[in-house]
Amino acid sequence: MNTVDLAQTGVRELNAQLQGLKEDTNERLWQVLNPKGAHAIAAGLMVPIEVHIEGHPGYYCAGMNKNATIIVNGHCGNGVAENMMSGVVRIKGNASAAAGATGRGGLLVIEGDAGLRCGISMKGIDIVVGGTVGHMSAFMAQSGALAVCGDAGSSLGDSIYEARLYVQGKIESLGSDCVEKEMTTHHVNKLAKLLERAQIRADARKFRRYGSARRLYNFHVDNVDAY
Repeated sequence: MNTVDLAQTGVRELNAQLQGLKEDTNERLWQVLNPKGAHAIAAGLMVPIEVHIEGHPGYYCAGMNKNATIIVNGHCGNGVAENMMSGVVRIKGNASAAAGATGRGGLLVIEGDAGLRCGISMKGIDIVVGGTVGHMSAFMAQSGALAVCGDAGSSLGDSIYEARLYVQGKIESLGSDCVEKEMTTHHVNKLAKLLERAQIRADARKFRRYGSARRLYNFHVDNVDAY
């Protein structure tokens, strides 16, 4: 294991090391100590390495991740896994606002709670939250899946496109054009596979499914108050 102590090494130097690794590297296991709220730790990684962050990073941890597995043994700040392309990001604690924002692929797992706008404008990423999510989660979500094992705040899925939302707990309110949909056996099976990938123990049969009513795709004067 390669160990980098951010009390002695800067984030820029750490990221340069990680981003400089080649596909055939044999340095595949990394440990990052003393993050102490530093921003953009392990951002822009391109190769299938595994990075363990021991503590609490700040904003944009694991942003633009591609292929890497990044595990945060703590809580994290805004925008974790923003614009993620592939790979796995796992947060052992809670995540702040905009987790997985604009994510295009890969799997983001938040074992605790997520703040407001979780999955905003998601474009193919799968997000599993073991606890609750804040208001405006999955705002303008285009594709991918958001599974919430706890409760969801107000305006869930506002202006949603074709992303799939699954919530086990209570929802304060649904956003514009987001409606409850039938939870068929097909969807139960898909969700069960997602929960298994995320290593989150939950019964897929207890979730309810939400998605787009497809009323906002095109402007219609009768719906002007909803825009």
